[in-house]
Amino acid sequence: MRLHSNVAPVSLSLALGLTLLSLPGSLLYASDTVTSDHSDSTGVLMITDFTADTTDLDWYVQNDNVMGGRSKGGFNIEPGVLIFAGSTNTNGGGFSSIRTRPFKADLSSYKGMRLRVKGDGRRYTWQLQTNERYRRFRVSYWADFETTDGEWITVNIPFADFFPQVRGFKLPGPELDTTDIRELGLYIYDKKDGAFELRLDSIEAY
Repeated sequence: MRLHSNVAPVSLSLALGLTLLSLPGSLLYASDTVTSDHSDSTGVLMITDFTADTTDLDWYVQNDNVMGGRSKGGFNIEPGVLIFAGSTNTNGGGFSSIRTRPFKADLSSYKGMRLRVKGDGRRYTWQLQTNERYRRFRVSYWADFETTDGEWITVNIPFADFFPQVRGFKLPGPELDTTDIRELGLYIYDKKDGAFELRLDSIEAY
């Protein structure tokens, strides 16, 4: 299995022939018209399940090497699953992450994020970003979730659980604006050394 592990954005092919929807929950890229129109009768919005039928979010890697750390990590996308794997080293930043390129989505009709994952028993972090800034830095909104070693589980993360932070420092505010979601991200930052692997089957808003 070959992992994407470079720091620069990895350009993946975008789904073609999708039309813009003026509905809450649609995904609109700054440079492309890309939508996710898989909201079902239960009010769940399928953002991606890593197949050709859903939006390619164009993931890229950012590890703690940007701050002098020694962690390694990357990802590989196979039909129906994203595999995020590597090794963390707390003698430095201690994290590995993957993120999507910028888009715009209004998820205010939903209560939270739903992930279908198969993990290794370690704790991971889901990230959301808006255009909010603290001083000159972009604010990230984080929420941790636990995994069960070797088992597929469904993780529901309410938007109310996301807290604002900048460069690892928790902020008192502002609250997450779900009308202005600009980026998704997946981190491992559990202050432990060693190998990690998380398989991500789908991302939904519920």
